[in-house]
Amino acid sequence: MTFEELKLNNFLRNAIEDLEYVNVTPIQKEAFPVIGSGKDIIGIAQTGTGKTMAYLLPILQNLKFSNQDDPRVLIVVPTRELVAQVVEEIEALTKYMSVRTVGVYGGANINTQKQKVHEGLDILVGTPGRVLDIALAGVLKFKSLQKFVIDEVDEMLDLGFRPQLTRIMDLLPHRRQNIMFSATITDDVQELINTFFSKPEKVEIARTGTPADKVTQRAYHVPNFYTKVNMLEYLLDHEEDMEKVLVFVRNKKLADRLHEHVEKKFPEQTGIIHSNKSQNYRFRMLESFENGTFKFLIATDIIARGLDIKGITHVINFDTPEVPEEYIHRIGRTGRADEKGLAITFINEAEQLYQMQIEELMGKAIPLEPMPEEVKISDIFSEEEKPKISDRDYLQDIRPKRSSGGGAFHTKQGINNPENQTKKVHRGPKKTKPVNRGRLKRKFRKK
Repeated sequence: MTFEELKLNNFLRNAIEDLEYVNVTPIQKEAFPVIGSGKDIIGIAQTGTGKTMAYLLPILQNLKFSNQDDPRVLIVVPTRELVAQVVEEIEALTKYMSVRTVGVYGGANINTQKQKVHEGLDILVGTPGRVLDIALAGVLKFKSLQKFVIDEVDEMLDLGFRPQLTRIMDLLPHRRQNIMFSATITDDVQELINTFFSKPEKVEIARTGTPADKVTQRAYHVPNFYTKVNMLEYLLDHEEDMEKVLVFVRNKKLADRLHEHVEKKFPEQTGIIHSNKSQNYRFRMLESFENGTFKFLIATDIIARGLDIKGITHVINFDTPEVPEEYIHRIGRTGRADEKGLAITFINEAEQLYQMQIEELMGKAIPLEPMPEEVKISDIFSEEEKPKISDRDYLQDIRPKRSSGGGAFHTKQGINNPENQTKKVHRGPKKTKPVNRGRLKRKFRKK
């Protein structure tokens, strides 16, 4: 199906032509009439299938010009990067329309954001915490709100935004259209739907855990951190088609450590992004990665959700994710739209359990390949991989055993035997001397 068949208004059609979009994705096709009808909707589709445009097109199609100051559409997303991306996509689609869009998120000056909201807007895009802060400050009012969109809701709940999300929904007008998009429906998500949605229509394109069709998967069993570093550097050095590589690691500490190693071998080619970096730094890293200044980007799962970075040729899972769904989101950063991609995963012995869970979710095995002989197997363990001598039982096992008798460690046998203990005789209450009242008076007599 093409965008011409959607019968968009002229403004949107011209913007779509400028963006050179031709074919509609399945989730866009199925969601368009439902959202356009005003019904509550739950959209479920694998990552990289165009979920953002699936809700933006029908919303913008029905959004009429207005001079009012309060927003008519609220879009809530889990990360700052996703806020920037959604705002950018709205601005591209409304190139020939008069639509005021504002993005708000933490880590930026809240007073500047309050001023933008106060000046009037049609669409507000934000993270839950910052949206709630501005609303509670009295600057943001929801009396004119018509549509409420929650994008990547499962990730939002995983990040701990449930209280803010619930409070926001309590502040919204009762009569509104609820639009939710996600890659997975967890129990927490279902509870949210049951509480706040009114007879929603469910649009599901692919079952949960289905990876993108155009992503080729590959895995290696790699024993430890430093061998993984050697393996990563080997691949980056020997595979010529690695033009834009996204490397995922488990946490910020490992990301910094890995970046330090890779940067030495590939200077000025490697970027890093995680939540400890400032917002401006993170935006610069993403921009440098998108425009090709950086060939490799090391990241935590903060950007595994929602972000559409064009042209990623490879995703490398330096650590196998503990949550199977995160694997699907990670590898979905490549093989987007009509492009093909390759996802490579490093698996150590402890991570083989995660591998089994991922394969069970997908319903198929990740093809394993032998490590190249040129890759050096390191016998050095990282701090996290070293045995920890902290368990009390473990300490007792390695503590020298005391001798049963003699020397300084002889035991005092029989000391607790009742027969060897001196019996205490009860002699009644202890007698006390009578108080000499005269002596007591002399003591406190004034001189």
